[in-house]
Amino acid sequence: MEGVSDMSTSKKLTTDGGAPLAHNPFHALPGGGSEATVPAAPTPARAAPAKPSLPAPEEKNRGRVDVLRSTAGRGGKTVTVVQGFVGIGLPEKEQLAKAMQKRCGSGGTVKEGRIEIQGDQREAVVAVLRAAGFRPVLAGG
Repeated sequence: MEGVSDMSTSKKLTTDGGAPLAHNPFHALPGGGSEATVPAAPTPARAAPAKPSLPAPEEKNRGRVDVLRSTAGRGGKTVTVVQGFVGIGLPEKEQLAKAMQKRCGSGGTVKEGRIEIQGDQREAVVAVLRAAGFRPVLAGG
């Protein structure tokens, strides 16, 4: 084939870093550019990765909630439904739904006062609810 270069005749690059610099650009600085005299930069305090904030439980038992599995009216698709919330508003339900979605790795929504998470995710949903101070009860099948 014409026009294809032969690999054996190509020039290879070295990976050893090459020769040291002939001129130190930091020589005129105080300390002569020596690495030993440069003070170490302070290491910044490492912040914890951001996690979705669950509502802080005001009390140990915020009430019973039912966790059930449902397929009715969804074309055979299973969803985990959490219902029976007493005394919490829509913003807190949305925060709980967001935490459940993150924990389960699936989608979900808040509809008609219930939280619906895609798939059979009852164990993970129960763990999130317990962390938020609720008393989840597995209901239904």
